[in-house]
Amino acid sequence: MTKEVFGEQLKKKSEEIEQMILLYLPKVEGFQKKIMDAMHYSLTAGGKRLRPLMMQESFFLCNGKKRELLEPFMAALEMIHTYSLVHDDLPAMDNDEYRRGKKTTHIVYGEDIAILTGDALLNFAFETAQKSFSFCETLEEYKQVAEAMKILAKKAGIYGMLGGQVVDVEASGKEIPLSYIEFIYQLKTSALLEAALLIGAILAGADKERQEKLEKAGTLIGFAFQIKDDILDISSTSEELGKPIHSDEKNQKTTYVTLKGLEQAEAVVKELSEQAILIMEEMGFKDSFLCMLFQSLIDRRK
Repeated sequence: MTKEVFGEQLKKKSEEIEQMILLYLPKVEGFQKKIMDAMHYSLTAGGKRLRPLMMQESFFLCNGKKRELLEPFMAALEMIHTYSLVHDDLPAMDNDEYRRGKKTTHIVYGEDIAILTGDALLNFAFETAQKSFSFCETLEEYKQVAEAMKILAKKAGIYGMLGGQVVDVEASGKEIPLSYIEFIYQLKTSALLEAALLIGAILAGADKERQEKLEKAGTLIGFAFQIKDDILDISSTSEELGKPIHSDEKNQKTTYVTLKGLEQAEAVVKELSEQAILIMEEMGFKDSFLCMLFQSLIDRRK
């Protein structure tokens, strides 16, 4: 597959996922309609839809057939990711005014509604994911959906993304060792990518060995993705990123780049991404869309 063909497919798949996610959002109505409006604003503020896209590709690579089981989890994972960004932008956290070129939720709706918007997206994510149960027809499908729910909750919680965020916040303004950085990145960023690939495999009925390999690929690519973010925070521009640069410096955060320098950080990004792609190739997925997606994340400028 050429880069041009990949780019066309990426755009098409992302647009399809975007439209699918919109179907799962609540109607903007009732006395509490402001929170629904804020949920819509936050979730439609752009983005590559990377996590649901990875979940979809994992599902298809593992010969998944029943897409109805998958879509509620794709939408739910993007809601969880979006809630984390809404909270991450708050004055008490990174205090950012722009994300993806648009004003952040707390700038548009106020800090109080932004906090509640994050809460709403997290809760509604699980309301959405459980809709998969209504499409189950066999005991095996019920078991798969239940396992996927467990993974979604754990990877988003204190042993996943949220746990990484906690350590990240506590580390602000402090000198921390590389082991802390690795812990933060594995939980804060890798956890939801692991969830995407793992849930796709589970709902497709993949065996444990394949599930574990895909989860490992998610760990590696998540780590590389976060280091690349650190690099772009220093080397890119606000126009390219769609958000302020030097955010880590502003918030006095120790990153992989501040500890190891740009050159070594770039080398580690390349090494980790190659390891993730090698896992995919060993599983027989060489030249797949997912492999090319991994590579595009490392080559990105925003």
